[in-house]
Parts: sequence; C-alpha cells; structure tokens
Amino acid sequence: MATATTTALSMKLLVDTKARRVLFAEASKDVVDFLFSLLALPVGTAVKLLGKEAMVGCVGSLYGSVEKLDGSYVQPGAAKDALLHPAVLSPSASSKSSLLGMPPPPCPQAKAFYRCSRQCNCYSDGYFGSSSQQVRCNSCRTYMTESYGTYCPSCKNQMTTAFTVVPSAASGGEVAQAAGGVSGKGFVQGIVTYTVMDDLTVTPMSSISSITLLNTFAVRDLSALQEKTVQLGYDQGLEILKASLQSKTVLTDVS
Repeated sequence: MATATTTALSMKLLVDTKARRVLFAEASKDVVDFLFSLLALPVGTAVKLLGKEAMVGCVGSLYGSVEKLDGSYVQPGAAKDALLHPAVLSPSASSKSSLLGMPPPPCPQAKAFYRCSRQCNCYSDGYFGSSSQQVRCNSCRTYMTESYGTYCPSCKNQMTTAFTVVPSAASGGEVAQAAGGVSGKGFVQGIVTYTVMDDLTVTPMSSISSITLLNTFAVRDLSALQEKTVQLGYDQGLEILKASLQSKTVLTDVS
C-alpha cells in the first residue's frame, strides 16, 4: 500500500526495559487528536487502510463482497463507493493529526431561511387596511422555510425573501482557539500534555499522576526505566489502528 505524505508527530514513551513493556507515554494535543480520530473512522475505511486480510472476524469478507458485487444488483441511486470509501466526518481530524491522510471534515455551511415574498400593503398612507388583510399579512410573517421557493401556507406566494441571520455573541471562542492553536482545529485543547496508557487510555498529565502511575506499576528499579521518543507517521498510524482493534497493549506492540 502506498504511503501518504503527512506531517510526522512525536511521542515520548516510558519503557520498563526489564519487563519489556511501555508503561505510559507523554503525548501532545496533535497525537491525542489522532488517537481520538480513530473513533470516527467508518469500518469500511479501516478495511481499506489495513487491507481485507488484516481484519479480524468477517468484516474483510463483507468488504470483498461489495467490491465484487455487479452493479446490476445495486439499487438505483445507491453507490458502492459509499460503503467502500465512506466519508470521514471527525472533529478530531485536524491537518496535523491526520496521519492516515484522511481529508479534513467539510466546514459546516450556514443555513439560509426564507419568508414569504408577498409585499404587505395593509398599512398605507396612514390608514390600516381591512382586518382580514391585516390577519393574512401577520400570518405570512409567522412562516419561514429552509427550501427556497416553498409556497406560503397563508397566501400561497413563493417564499423567496431571505432572512438576515444575526450571529449570537461569541462564548469562549477566543479561548478555545488560543488553547487549540492558531486554527483552533482538532478535539482536545493544547494547554496541557496528555498521558497515554499502553491500552490507549488518555488523561491529562500531571507530575502527581506520573508518580501515581509508577506506584501502580510497582516499579522497584528506577534504573530499568528508559525514556524513548518515537516518531509517528503514516506507517506507525496504520500500526496503531491495527493494534487498537486487536490488542490491549498497543504502545508496547508498535514501539
């Protein structure tokens, strides 16, 4: 499988050389964003990335069946690509954390709303029109639609006049962008470093939590501990994805 050109990330591992296992890792926001983005991968995308033969269970067989299915058996309007190459929509997939070359999620489009295009003349030259005309005008104003050209339920004219949508006041947007980087993309904030366990459990890191972890692992010989910095690129991303579907010791398996 051809590798994709991606920006490599790094992660610092704490390795118990005697037990030959990774105790935990120190990871940046971008690494955690990548790990969390695995949750948003459709099964079809995972099969495509890893290959049918690498999948545990029968998912690879399902994927192969869709590949071989003749188009004459597919419903009109349905597309095999929707199953074989599904779109990935993930808030965690920022440009830096997309090690697997997944495209970033599309920017949400602002919705447009329309009201009745009928010009109301129930108040003209200082005089009100008939009461029935006023009621109909008021009724027209109560309807809106997302579909341009929908007929107004009150007067049956087309609803083509766009509303002017006033955005609400920002609530912490600047803080989120400062924490997440210049673009504010991804899922977690970048104000702290994160602890990643061998089974990919992720928590914010602190000096106290690191000491607690060492006690949890009952480390007696500190000289056996070794720090190891590893680079994460496309190939390592695939290994992590594959191991996460099969193992509880992902970091040890791929390091």
